[in-house]
Order: sequence, then C-alpha cells, then structure tokens
Amino acid sequence: MAIKQIQTKSGLYIHYQDEGKKSAPAIILIMGLGAQMTVWPDVFYDALVNNNFRVIRFDNRDVGLSSQLNERDAPSLFSIWLNKHFSLGKPAPYSLEDMAEDVICLMQELKISQAHLVGASMGGMIAQIIAAKYKKKVLSLTSIMSTPNVISFSATTLKTIVKLAPLSQKTATRDSAINYNVKLNQTIGSPLFQPQESVLKAQAAEQIDRAHNPSGIKRQLCAITATGKRTHLIKKIKAPTLVIHGAADPLFPISEGINTAKLIQKSKLKIVPELGHDFPPKLMEKIAHWISKHVRNAEKIRIQKKIKKLTK
Repeated sequence: MAIKQIQTKSGLYIHYQDEGKKSAPAIILIMGLGAQMTVWPDVFYDALVNNNFRVIRFDNRDVGLSSQLNERDAPSLFSIWLNKHFSLGKPAPYSLEDMAEDVICLMQELKISQAHLVGASMGGMIAQIIAAKYKKKVLSLTSIMSTPNVISFSATTLKTIVKLAPLSQKTATRDSAINYNVKLNQTIGSPLFQPQESVLKAQAAEQIDRAHNPSGIKRQLCAITATGKRTHLIKKIKAPTLVIHGAADPLFPISEGINTAKLIQKSKLKIVPELGHDFPPKLMEKIAHWISKHVRNAEKIRIQKKIKKLTK
C-alpha cells in the first residue's frame, strides 16, 4: 500500500494512497463530510485498480491523517450564514473552493494533468466545483449521493438530522465517538445491507484509532454552509458525468440526485433502489463497474478529440 503525503501551496499536508500503473488513466476519489479515505471500501478501490486504472484516495483537510486545522475557529452555522448574506457574523475557516484547490495541488504534485473525479456526498460537491472551474483538468465526473444545494429540507432529512444532533455532542471520549459512529451508520446506512452492530463497532474503532478530530468535521460543515448552492456552477460542467444516487438515502433524497443530473448537460443518472448514504460492499462492485465503464467511455472521447486535433 503506497501511502504518502504532499504539501499544498498553503502549507497543508494531504495524506493519500496511490495505486495502479502511473501511465493508466487516473481516478481521484473525493470523500464526504468527516469521512476518512479508508471509508472507501477496499472492494471498491481494488476493483477500480484491477480494471487497469491509477486510483488515488486521500484524506481531506481536517480529517484523517491530513493537516488538522485546530488553531482555526469553528463558528456557528448561523454566524456563517449572516456573514455570507449580510457581512455580519464570522466567516468560515475555509470553503469548499479551498478544498477543491487541495485536489488541484494533489494533482500537480502527482504530475496528473487530467483526471477522472469521483466524489461522494460533500466530496461530490467538491468534485462538481473542480469540474466547473477547471474544465481542462477533468476528463469525467462521477457524483455519488450528492447535491447541488447546501442541504435538503425534506421531512426525511430533517428527521435524520434531529436524530443525530444530540448524539454529535457526545464524541469527546473514544467510547462515545465509537458509539456515535455506530449510530450514524445505522441511521444513514442502506436498510437492506445493515452490518451487525459488532461489525459496525469494529469498523468505528478502526476509524477512531486512525484519527479523531470532531472540530475538523464542524469546520468542514462550515465550508459547505459558506459555499452555499452551486447550481450556477454545475450548469457550466462539460465533462461526461455520471450521477449515482440511492433511492433509500435518508440524508439527500433521490430528488437531489435527479436535480444534479438535470443541471449537467448529457449526464447519465443511475438510481440504486437499495442504496442509502453509505457504501455497502455488496453494492460497491456493481458501482465500480459502472464507474469503470463511464471512465473508459470518457477516455474514448478524449482520444477521439486528440486525433481530431492532429488531423486538422
């Protein structure tokens, strides 16, 4: 396992894993809110590598083994909203655009001029920003369980947030953090693929022991709030796009996936009936197959464009 780190222009360290032939098409996996790169299931990661791709997964800033910005404040979301709309309150420590820049820095350090982006949840938001702002660097986009908005205010989403809110205040100790992680996965996970609680507890312990930074999660949430809706940006995306969304997602309802696909020209939408807001290994091989096919089609388009330029 080739795990390394790079330093961005802003001085942050980004911890990453890079597998597959360096000459192969590069796929960069961008994880969601508070989730470490190891949340991408190995069965999914390995399937992409075995399909002859170069696959990079990494810890976003403020999570996992990447730089933790604990010296920065985590203002209330209301304060950030006031700052964004009325120049009152406190600004967010950073934005999703800053997190998108981290990905660009990672690409530069790894000498990857163009890549296929796969983003999940908040990672989908970051990938959308990169695809819209850095069109020449993005060969394809896959947006999984994400949204063009800040958050959905559906009854299901609000019910999920209310259920998790009181638990999130009790993550100071290792045991309480593990218990919260278990409850989180039980709440947002795919109903038909719920692992036994002992399995969830073992997975949570592995995550917490690798790294635990609750204030970093709050700052990432601040970044989402500060960035706001991205509908105007998403309409600018030209890269071949695949949108994957679960019909059983309790956090971002299926309408968010449909809306994302509608905003991006010629995008393809895959609805997974059993998928919640997680990565069940039993579904991830199928999703890896979809993404592999999507990336290969995008590679064909890239090669055809290259040949067309040479023959002009």
